[in-house]
Amino acid sequence: MSSGESRAEGLPACRVCGGCTLREFAVIDARTYWRCEICQATLLADAHLPTIAQERARYESHQNDPNDGEYRRFLTRLAAPLIERLPAAQQGLDYGCGPGPALAAMLTDAGHTMRLWDPIFHADAAVLDSTYDFIACSEVVEHFHQPRTEFRRFHQLLKPGGWLALMTTFQTDDVRFAQWYYRRDPTHVSFYRAFTLRHIAAQLGWTIEIPSENVAIMRKGMR
Repeated sequence: MSSGESRAEGLPACRVCGGCTLREFAVIDARTYWRCEICQATLLADAHLPTIAQERARYESHQNDPNDGEYRRFLTRLAAPLIERLPAAQQGLDYGCGPGPALAAMLTDAGHTMRLWDPIFHADAAVLDSTYDFIACSEVVEHFHQPRTEFRRFHQLLKPGGWLALMTTFQTDDVRFAQWYYRRDPTHVSFYRAFTLRHIAAQLGWTIEIPSENVAIMRKGMR
């Protein structure tokens, strides 16, 4: 594992915040990772991003059964604080729901109307023409190749005052980054600190809460 001290020539702008302050953070198993000095995101270099076929193969190996009690308990970490903040009978979007949209099922059980979006398994573009009271996004943002674009899409999809609830494992320990299980998933390409998510929220003019480990609840402004 090697680290750079300053921004290397020719690096693009940060895919999270748009800043031009990327530096080489580490090279692990011939894969280069960048660090943004503004938002503190850690990003897999563009040259190593997986293809759609590679992503599909990985996602199809997941066992995300909507009826799996253990999986539902895991998702409760995100669903519970979101449900606490929602009025009754809201319109929601499960963004990046995968082949087994368990989170959408849980939110439907809580009395909300859900639609599904996933670029591989539920790619109905018409879903993205509507606006929503809330968006739920569990274990998805780490897969984003272009997080800045995706978060701006969230801004367009949410109604004024709408909520974005996301869950992703926050990156905290640089020393153990090379051995970190979350990094070793080849489809995980964007890693966020709590600071990173607060920076994203500030850029969008949103508020943010972190109610528990690895969970962020953001709210779009009323205008």
